[in-house]
Amino acid sequence: MFEKISSRTEIEYLIRAGYPLLYVISPEELRVENAIRSIAGVQEGSRTRRQVLKWSITEGFLHDNGEGFNDIKDPLRALEFIHKYEADAIFILRDMHPFLQDPTIVRKLRDLSRSLYKEYKRHVILLTPVLKPVPELEKEMAIIDFELPVRDDIDEIVTDVMSRVGSRRDQMAIMRDPDLRERVIEAALGLTADEARNVFAKSLVSKKDLDIETILGEKKHIIRKSGILEFYETRDDFNDVGGLEILKAWLNKRQLAFSQKAREFGLPVPKGILMIGVPGCGKSLTAKAMASLWQMPLLRLDVGKVFSSLVGSSEENIRRCIRTAEAVAPSILWLDELEKGFSGTKSSGQSDAGTTARVFASFITWLQEKNTPVFVIATANDVSMLPPELLRKGRFDEIFFVDLPNALERKQIIRIHLEKKKRNPDTYDLEKIVAATQGFSGSEIEQAIISALYDAFEAGSDIDTDRVITSAQEIIPLSLTMKEGIDGMREWARTRARRASFDDGALRDESTFSQLEI
Repeated sequence: MFEKISSRTEIEYLIRAGYPLLYVISPEELRVENAIRSIAGVQEGSRTRRQVLKWSITEGFLHDNGEGFNDIKDPLRALEFIHKYEADAIFILRDMHPFLQDPTIVRKLRDLSRSLYKEYKRHVILLTPVLKPVPELEKEMAIIDFELPVRDDIDEIVTDVMSRVGSRRDQMAIMRDPDLRERVIEAALGLTADEARNVFAKSLVSKKDLDIETILGEKKHIIRKSGILEFYETRDDFNDVGGLEILKAWLNKRQLAFSQKAREFGLPVPKGILMIGVPGCGKSLTAKAMASLWQMPLLRLDVGKVFSSLVGSSEENIRRCIRTAEAVAPSILWLDELEKGFSGTKSSGQSDAGTTARVFASFITWLQEKNTPVFVIATANDVSMLPPELLRKGRFDEIFFVDLPNALERKQIIRIHLEKKKRNPDTYDLEKIVAATQGFSGSEIEQAIISALYDAFEAGSDIDTDRVITSAQEIIPLSLTMKEGIDGMREWARTRARRASFDDGALRDESTFSQLEI
């Protein structure tokens, strides 16, 4: 079985193998540079220790001892300096990516790739926070995505932070409770080393200990900074989802499939589901309720925000989202209205130079090959706009079709919304409201109750059965305005997707229906 190696080990292998050009993608300059220094130090003894020189446009070249050549700040002069350097060395070029648009710089790097490892063992590492693809260099340069800190790294940071606290650390819960320490480490996954240190320091100042709620609260803000991936706080659970009993049972059965016990039993990690169906029928609500059921962080990916006008930025955005989701695993990655983000893959070559197609290819390749416990839940309203590659077996564990709620489901949905509005459902004639809302989606039923509340508030009275029915009669449901589209989706799903609910006539006994609820 293939075992994933760490980014540091991969860089070490490439350096020992004599790769002259490396492109390392990471916002953590200090952490990457420390890893490279340790790699250079490994060469002591049987191998000659290699010098490490860092370059930036503001500081020029610097040795580890602080000495250097501060006047060499021009990138072309820096490459000339490397070409003439007469010693074994590793050169770290910080933020070189903006200069890769200059054909002279690109040409010089290609020249270097053939001469760096001849007389002396020299390596050039381009250390940047983003990937800027350079077609001319793709054959000469190895690209490494430097991973975010893993559990062992976070554990070392916790140890280092606590060593600076002083004598009072022995009284802290984090030092007495190993389980709390594990939960703190898990809470900090997905942060950079600097972000983790800052969050721990904030927690020590505000709570006098390492507090999980403080760490998670700050983590949400940090993840949201990207503007693409959102740490979604959900207060919904499956008691708020009416119907969808087949889908609920399927999800409940896989609730424990992320545990070590499941791995030992031989169960694969669940990949995800695609929910297709009528708008307003509970697809997004189910995604939010899953996070509560499985007790996992819910990360919402806005596919539209992935795309950027800068060349290469869109591809880097989707890679960064994937890395973050994997770092906080086990987690749920939610992609809402997927068709709006990936609908233009076929015409991408003519409309956006292939950007959409490349982003889509990166996503589905990861979806197919991923072995990390990131469960993907994608929703779509229009199946005709989805690329066919996304629908083939292997991408998702299952494709569910979410139809308009049947009579028993509408009754359950009415109960849920009346209770949310602090009304007793037993004081209403639910059967009459169910009959009046035939063909309604869950969101339309909710809107009918809200509209009745407005009318009752204006009249100075409370809502009753007749008021809800009157409000429902004023709504033209999607089942009428989108009849052809809904019929088309039903026909498509009949042989290509699994139903999320039973058919209208499949459940006649309400007690049987309630036994299926999760």
